[in-house]
Amino acid sequence: MTDVAVQQKKKGLSANMWMYALGVMGINLAIGLINSYQAEFFDKMLGANLMVFAGILLASKFISIIADFVIGNLIDRANFKAGKMRPWILISAFPLAVITMVTFVFIDFPSKAGMYVYITFMTILWNVSMTLADIPSQGMLALLSHDGDEKNSAAGLANTLKSIALACPGVIVTVVGMLTGSETIGKLEYIITAAIMCGLGLIFQLLMYFKTKEMVVTRTNSAMSFKDMFKELKSNKMIVIMFLTYILGFGRNIGLGIAVQATYIFMREGVDLTFLGMGKLYGAGISWAIGITSAVSSMIGIVFNAAINKKLGEKKYFIIAALYGFAVSVVCVLMYCLGGAPLRSFWAILIYQFFLGFSYAPNSFLPMVMTSDIVDYQEWKTGRRTEGTQFAILSMANKLSNALSVAIGIFLIGAIGFNASTASSILETAPDTISTYITDGMQNKAWIVYFLLPGLCMIVSAIPMLFYKIDEPTKKLMREELALRRQRESGEEKTIAPNLEETPTPQVTEE
Repeated sequence: MTDVAVQQKKKGLSANMWMYALGVMGINLAIGLINSYQAEFFDKMLGANLMVFAGILLASKFISIIADFVIGNLIDRANFKAGKMRPWILISAFPLAVITMVTFVFIDFPSKAGMYVYITFMTILWNVSMTLADIPSQGMLALLSHDGDEKNSAAGLANTLKSIALACPGVIVTVVGMLTGSETIGKLEYIITAAIMCGLGLIFQLLMYFKTKEMVVTRTNSAMSFKDMFKELKSNKMIVIMFLTYILGFGRNIGLGIAVQATYIFMREGVDLTFLGMGKLYGAGISWAIGITSAVSSMIGIVFNAAINKKLGEKKYFIIAALYGFAVSVVCVLMYCLGGAPLRSFWAILIYQFFLGFSYAPNSFLPMVMTSDIVDYQEWKTGRRTEGTQFAILSMANKLSNALSVAIGIFLIGAIGFNASTASSILETAPDTISTYITDGMQNKAWIVYFLLPGLCMIVSAIPMLFYKIDEPTKKLMREELALRRQRESGEEKTIAPNLEETPTPQVTEE
């Protein structure tokens, strides 16, 4: 390949990385909005009970998991000229944007039963639409390049923009509240925020379809039945490890699902930001601040994810990050619960969040990179390449993890006695009496849910990683042999390395 061709290839791949990452960002604008404000909207605007909604959410997630297998199977069976994953990005773009938007439309239900039926229906419908977008967006990573380092770079960039997307809802809803002049976040603020987030998300997802190229062209069509899918999950031990790290680590992101409720509780007296011209903010109006420092440290970690991973490898990086997160969470819980007012203040919480944020950086990056490697690994071992199925399993694990995270988090916050409607009413009429409702004891219990549970889940989720076996030498060898196989299949057999054909194929076994 000439120097010019190499430069063109690098330029093309660089554009692929950006368009892919922007598409991931677009999808996560919708996910971030739902995860952050769906429970708050249903509780505060529609009058739903948090504990009841937690049960609906969990049941809806389990029901919608069927969609993971159906969509993964459809992707593996489909034979679009535009590629294997790209067409599904287009198919999913409008449903995700529209259903996310409709979720925040206020409806005055005459009965609680009708309201809960509607909430259940919308929750299931949204999760199916999210799956339709999530599986192909993750599966695209395996098709962006033949080069592992380039895929790592794409995953790192995607996760940087993903973190920004997940942090956007709190900022946007606060800005919207300032523009409308409302002291509290109400029906108008929610629908305007949803319109902004969904509009941007739709644009970015469409850019992913129109501007991203699939550099890896697969000629095999390995669709699976449900029985085969479960067999894949049973026999593919590496994907099982990915599955378990998600499920056992469900609490890592619990703060995202209860950020608004946690803001009411931890900052019950409000936060005075008059020096910024914002006045004193309460509850949903300041929810963006509670995670702002963890977003900063997480972003720092995300920027260096690829470099750290290249140095340590996926296995060591995951385990070290888990140990660090567990240690920080334990120390910070003790300081908050046993310390005085300075250690329970808004500024102390920002410091705690900053140090814990570093442990979040590899959470999304490593599973995507590792699943992409597992796709190659399984093709190397079996000759079958099933991106759709394996990323469907990853999506299913992610969905289960998020379901447990949000549902258990919301349930526990409801169980300790918190209700957004009650808190909002007190803050609007008699804010000086809020401590009689949100007591120090409620704050301690909420802090344990918000800060200790993530640390415990991090350390538990590291246990399956002890058995992960796709190291750097294995990846190098399998990629060389897969490249040779593809050249043979295309009828353009060339020698990649002088002695490659003389190198015996290793007998790969898994314990």
